Amino acid sequence: MDIYLVGGAVRDQLRGLTPSDLDYVVINGDESALRRQVPGLIRVGQGIPVFLRGTEQYTISEYPNIEADLESRDLTINAMARDKRGELTAHPLALPDLHKKILRPVAAANFLTDPLRAVRAARFAAVLPDFTVHDDLLPAMRAVPPHALGAVAAERVGQELLKACAAARPGNFPRLLSRGQCLRPWFEELAEADSLPAGPPTWHDSSVLEHTARIMDQCAGDVTAVWMAFCHDLGKTATPRAELPHHHGHEKRGESLAETLALRLRLSGRLRTAGRWAARRHMNGARYAELRNSTLARMLLDLDKAGLTEPFFRMVEADSGEKLLDRARCDLTLLTAVSLPEKYRNLGPKSAEILLQLRCEALARHREK
Repeated sequence: MDIYLVGGAVRDQLRGLTPSDLDYVVINGDESALRRQVPGLIRVGQGIPVFLRGTEQYTISEYPNIEADLESRDLTINAMARDKRGELTAHPLALPDLHKKILRPVAAANFLTDPLRAVRAARFAAVLPDFTVHDDLLPAMRAVPPHALGAVAAERVGQELLKACAAARPGNFPRLLSRGQCLRPWFEELAEADSLPAGPPTWHDSSVLEHTARIMDQCAGDVTAVWMAFCHDLGKTATPRAELPHHHGHEKRGESLAETLALRLRLSGRLRTAGRWAARRHMNGARYAELRNSTLARMLLDLDKAGLTEPFFRMVEADSGEKLLDRARCDLTLLTAVSLPEKYRNLGPKSAEILLQLRCEALARHREK
C-alpha cells in the first residue's frame, strides 16, 4: 500500500505556500490496512471510501497506480502527488501549467465523471485570479449537462461557493460559471444575468452578472459580505423585460430569490438571513442620509441583532461608492447607549416602544448637529 499527498496541497507547496488541508490518496490498499497505518480515521460518505482525521483526508483510489489516478483528476495543476519520501509524480502538463499559471482540464471526460469539477474550476478561477483559463476548459464545462450538475449533492456545491467567497477574487466564480454555461441548475437565478443591463447607462455600464461580480471582488476578505454581494441584485434577474434597463422594485423581488437560493444550497441560517437582508435592504443602506430616524434606527438595531452590521455596510459601500460603515458604527453605538429609565420598565410591549422612541430622539439630535 502506498499513500501519496495529492492535489492542491502539493500545488501550494510548490508555490511556496502552506496548505491548510492535506488530501491523501491510497494506492493498492484497503480500509483495514489504512487504519493500521493511520489511526483515528472517521469514514464519511457512502460511495468512494473517504476518511477524515483533523485537516487530513484519505481516499482509497480505484486505480492501480498513482499515474492513472492523476489522469483522472480535474485540472492539470492539481494532478500532482508526493510520496512519503517527498518525491514528486506529476501529470506531464502539471508543472508547465503551474509555471505558466494556466487552468487546464486534465481531460474533458473527467468533468462528466464528476460534474462538480465544473463548479470547482470556477472556484479555482476565484482562488487563483492570476491564472488564465485554457481554451480547453470552457468546452469541458459546457459539456456537463444541467441534469448531471443537478445530481451533485447540494452541500458539495454550497461548500464550493463558500470557498469561492473566501477567495482573493470571488467575482471570478460567477464569471466563469456563466462563460462555462454552468449556472443552471444551482445558480439558475443568474443564468441570464449576463444579458441583462444592471441599470440605466447613467448609473451602470455592465450587465447584472458583471456588476454582481465586481461588488463581490470589492468585498473580498469578508465571506459574508461577498455572499451578500452575490445576492444583492438577484431581484434584477426577475425584472419584466419591458421595464429594462430600469429595475423598479427589484429589492422586494430579490428577497425571496435570495432565500430560495440559500435553501437550495443548504447554507446556514445566518447566511440565509444575510442574503435576504442584502437583497431587500441594500437600497436603504445606500440612502442612509435620507432615511427617517425611525427607519434608520430600526435598520441599525436589526442588523446588530443579526450580527450583520459590518458585512452589510461593506457590501453597501462597494455597491454605492459611499463611505458608510464608520458612520453606521457611530450611530449604532449612540443607539445602544440609550437605556430605558426605571419608571418605563416591565410594561410589556410598551417598554419596547418607549425605548425605541428614546433612541430615535437621540439619533435625531445627533444627526442635526
